Amino acid sequence: MSDKIEAVKKLFTSKSSRVETNKGDAYYQELFQKCEARLNEMRAMEPTNRVDFSELLEENGIDRREFMKWASATTAMLMLPPMFTPLVADATLLMNRAPVIWLELQDCAGNSEALLRADGPKIDEIVLDIISLEYHETLQAAAGYQAEKQLDEAMEHFKGKYLLFVEGSVPMGMNGQYGTIGAKAETFHDHLVRCSENAAAVVAVGACATFGGVPAASPNPTGAVGVMEVVKNKPIINIPACPANPANMVGVILHYLLTGQVPELDSLLRPKFAFGYRIHDNCERRAHFDAGEYVEEWGDKGAQNNFCLYKMGCKGPMTFNNCSIVRYNEAINWPIGVGRGCIGCSEPDFWDKYAYERPMADAKIKAPTGGVEKTVDEFGLGMLTAVGIGIGIHAAASAVAGKREKSGESHE
Repeated sequence: MSDKIEAVKKLFTSKSSRVETNKGDAYYQELFQKCEARLNEMRAMEPTNRVDFSELLEENGIDRREFMKWASATTAMLMLPPMFTPLVADATLLMNRAPVIWLELQDCAGNSEALLRADGPKIDEIVLDIISLEYHETLQAAAGYQAEKQLDEAMEHFKGKYLLFVEGSVPMGMNGQYGTIGAKAETFHDHLVRCSENAAAVVAVGACATFGGVPAASPNPTGAVGVMEVVKNKPIINIPACPANPANMVGVILHYLLTGQVPELDSLLRPKFAFGYRIHDNCERRAHFDAGEYVEEWGDKGAQNNFCLYKMGCKGPMTFNNCSIVRYNEAINWPIGVGRGCIGCSEPDFWDKYAYERPMADAKIKAPTGGVEKTVDEFGLGMLTAVGIGIGIHAAASAVAGKREKSGESHE
């Protein structure tokens, strides 16, 4: 875990971040005081369960020092200065004051799977044992009328206080009849609307819940849409990707515990602390892109030497996510790390626009500009006008490094 902690701290406190982290001492002092007051309010609340967090840490072989390292990395991930680390640690201890209701709609349950296999420290225990997971349609033992009663009681008891996590898209075709749930055959649409009515905030988890995902891909036979197309009267936080990273889920909950508010969001309602970074700018293969060194075909010398995967269809230059740093499976790896280009799964309509093995230059889709390295993007945008290709930064890098032809040149 130590390598992950250092990597996360280094990235989220670096100058390459496009998220503003230096807002002045006065701003952070005021925020610190507000967070302290918020945590004092949470301490005064009756915990929803009696699970002892310290015992959980001990049972899993995690000492206080290791936990504080994790708290430090999480503080950096949330774009907060180091002075907030004790508050983040305290908020984690108070997770049993955060009731969560989790809905499963039109999806593959991949986000629940990711959550159960999370780390840092033992996030599955933290989320499932510390947080009061009042209702989860995949994990719970209850079924039928018993499950419906459990849901109704949770929504009434925690009215206005619970976070509603939603996994999966909402089928709107045939008046919602493509997806029904429970003994009363409530449509997914009506189920979501009813459960969101008394929620403090709605958290859409995964590509399906945020933007429709694979179910919404052409021709979208079920009329699938994301949660934000249905819920209009509640704060919505989108945590896309397929699956979403559990670290980002926990980050959102911790932010809510600390502040009582949703985190700062981008134009797609994604938390900036997680999606304020373009994969391309934090990619381990970025140096090869800058040098004009690409994998030209699977298995060639470029592939053997971990060259840039742009020509093989990597969508890192137009995808915003922190998975290149936080990674998956106990921070072991991520798609590009195993030699597979990014498919842009945290972006809208990714399945139709991005999920194929060819460069965006061949797709005639203009990539978004901005991001971490604005000077590169601005230069690339000029090239976009000049040469008419799909992504300017590719042209910019090629112009600088020189396009490499297949000439038998050794790159070893």
